[in-house]
Amino acid sequence: MREPAPRLVDVHYHAGPDLYRRRLTTGGAGRAYAAVDGWVVIKSHLGSTAASAWEAREEGLPVSGTVVLNDLAGGVRPRVVEQAVYAHGPDAPARLVVHLPTLVGPAHRSALRREPFHPLLDADRWRGDGVLDATGGLRREVREVLGAARDLPVVLATGHCDREQTLRVVDEAVRLELPRLLLTHATHPMSGLTPADLAQLADVPGLFVELTALTLLLGHRDVPHLAEVVRSHPRVVFSSDLGQPNQPDLPEWLETSRGWFDAAGLSPAQVRAITSTNPSSLLAP
Repeated sequence: MREPAPRLVDVHYHAGPDLYRRRLTTGGAGRAYAAVDGWVVIKSHLGSTAASAWEAREEGLPVSGTVVLNDLAGGVRPRVVEQAVYAHGPDAPARLVVHLPTLVGPAHRSALRREPFHPLLDADRWRGDGVLDATGGLRREVREVLGAARDLPVVLATGHCDREQTLRVVDEAVRLELPRLLLTHATHPMSGLTPADLAQLADVPGLFVELTALTLLLGHRDVPHLAEVVRSHPRVVFSSDLGQPNQPDLPEWLETSRGWFDAAGLSPAQVRAITSTNPSSLLAP
């Protein structure tokens, strides 16, 4: 990550190719964020964006990648994580973000209008198991991936875990002394954590909490909730979760966010923390 920290670090932006059509490619997103002195982390439910992020950085663009451990992309396996780390490059200035599966359980009822990227792809066909086994503990392969994440230059993210699953992942991360853990869109209804939950996790080393603009844009949460989350945990990361063609583009999102921050009564220091300092610390090698 460049020093000083970029003005904006978005750890959750969807670019194509993905399950659904997106506004920009990896390179297009890199150029858009470069224009605002930003850094962007590209996510795709299809699997890994590590190679496209490396290619964008070779062109001087401020981009890093992710890998989503869906069955479609090879599943929850350390070798999938290792391959993505190698493709991300030996001198990556930001950690690769490793998401636990997002195609799990019954389909989430999304308010988004989405057009599939490829006509042959049926996302429901690829829905797999969650992270817990029949006894309520973490599946063996999930524990193996957490073990790999401890020893590799990555951030582990909880993907589409629900509250119970997320708390079990946190328990294992603490046991393993995992250096970085991101609770993906932590208070979104599918994730289910509350500000009180986040306050109880405030002392967990290396644990960061994501709040996404899309969660507010779709009406799942509101500005008072944003303020409560920011004040409940010291390492909140505000990201977009955007890239959908029918959602705001980067300039509109930034303008809308400034209005939210003002309405929430956040100080300039708090705004810089959630939009730049905290996400930069999360991604730092």
